[in-house]
Amino acid sequence: MSLLSKFATVGGATLVSRIFGFAREMLMASALGVGPVADAFNLAFRFPNLFRRLFAEGAFNSAFIPLFARSLEEEGEDGARRFASEIFSTLFTVLTALTVLAMIFMPILVKTIIAPGLAVCIDDPSAGGEVISCADRYEITIAFSRIMFPYLACMSMLAMVSGILNAFRRFFAAAAAPTLLNFILIGVISYALWIEADKQTIGFLMSWGVLVAGFAQLAMVVIAMRLAGFGVALKRPRWTKGLKRLLVLAGPAALIGGITQINLFVGQAIASFKPGAVSILQYADRPYQLPLGMVGVAIGVVLLPELARALKAGHLREAQHTQNRSLEFALFLTVPAAVALYLIPEPIIRVIYERGQFEPSATVAVASVLGLYALGLPAFVMIKVFSPGYFAREDTKTPMIATLISAGANIVLSLGLFWLFAERGIALATTIAGWLNAGLLFLGLYRRGLWEIDRALLKRVALVCLCSGIMGVALFFGLRELSPWLSSGASLHRELPALGGLVVAAMAIYFVLAFLTGAADRSQLTNLLKRRRGNRKPAAGE
Repeated sequence: MSLLSKFATVGGATLVSRIFGFAREMLMASALGVGPVADAFNLAFRFPNLFRRLFAEGAFNSAFIPLFARSLEEEGEDGARRFASEIFSTLFTVLTALTVLAMIFMPILVKTIIAPGLAVCIDDPSAGGEVISCADRYEITIAFSRIMFPYLACMSMLAMVSGILNAFRRFFAAAAAPTLLNFILIGVISYALWIEADKQTIGFLMSWGVLVAGFAQLAMVVIAMRLAGFGVALKRPRWTKGLKRLLVLAGPAALIGGITQINLFVGQAIASFKPGAVSILQYADRPYQLPLGMVGVAIGVVLLPELARALKAGHLREAQHTQNRSLEFALFLTVPAAVALYLIPEPIIRVIYERGQFEPSATVAVASVLGLYALGLPAFVMIKVFSPGYFAREDTKTPMIATLISAGANIVLSLGLFWLFAERGIALATTIAGWLNAGLLFLGLYRRGLWEIDRALLKRVALVCLCSGIMGVALFFGLRELSPWLSSGASLHRELPALGGLVVAAMAIYFVLAFLTGAADRSQLTNLLKRRRGNRKPAAGE
């Protein structure tokens, strides 16, 4: 299976999950709008979700996979099973203790980490017209957080099992598992709307839905692992050499791999000082997570095992080629996506969310944040490309320093810009921090001779920017022509075809230009199509 086809497998599964995530957010926006209950749910969900991203896309993909692969190669499957059981037993014990402590001390966690703004809140009607006292906002945030916190344990163990599957080159189950969360929450919200439940009841039902989804996702990957012929046993935790090495690598790797989520978490904690700001940030986060998830997660999952395997075999030229082609792939898809999200955020938000409790004023607020997030999209994906260059060499110290610098910059900028531009200041700070992190990571690789930029990369990146710019011009004029169909007050049956036509036309312009100019690597795509045709089995009677 080629590098591109592996990206396509993981990216395709992630794309399906993100599409259903859109449906989930659309229903949630219609049911809760921008208000205290939506804020409470998003604040409570962000904390365990942060750890999901840290573990699933950070620590275990960056630290566990190389160590597990080494055990598999040097000690065989029995040694790898022993190593995996050691890690699983320790992880299970630590997570159980952490969950119990968090449930007990949740009021302190909410007040100091999850939503410090609630501790100094002054009663005032929210932007959506809901009047819920600050004390009630605080209490429901605690309640939602307690219900959802065990989701953290499920996702952390899921991350380990996913790491095992990825090491065996079984990418699909781990990439598809998050779709279960979206299916369950879509069902929960639909049921709540059908029985006409009030907003607080909907929030409680959604919180329980998240918990159920956590167990369902964990069960899915465990079954996939068993079908792959591998299993782990729960034993008494012991301090071993393998565990010590994992902790040395995993701590910095979790921080580095989850920098985007850390920045978002910090932003939401600061945004808790303004009612409605947390929900605005969350709703803006979803549209730009579609390309970020499809491309960034695919690269993060596939690139590290491929790079580690090439370096262990001494194939340095292959490793350099893999890095350059991965960056090409990342920019080929994310640069035009960033241009589109920056130029037409308001029609996108209006079509996705503006109905029910989600008012036109909320559309303007969310769109302004989305436009600023879009500017950082290429940087966030490039972080996924640059980080494996360090992790595959078991170097976590260098990227950790870069990450700490950018995280510090994000906190300082968020605190300063929030008081000037509210939630837009937080989005701008997140974007600046993302570019700073990506720049520092690349500079470290380049200076140490670990990344050699080839001519094909330079040529294609320049052409991608040119094609994206031309597409952007077409989008700008297309938006002006279609403004009567895309303005506030237009019906959905007019908005949806107008926006769909605009997006399809922009995509057609970009991809046609990309193939004509050579911005797209036609040889890789041709080989992928030939391979898929070759793998296709004739149906009966053919």
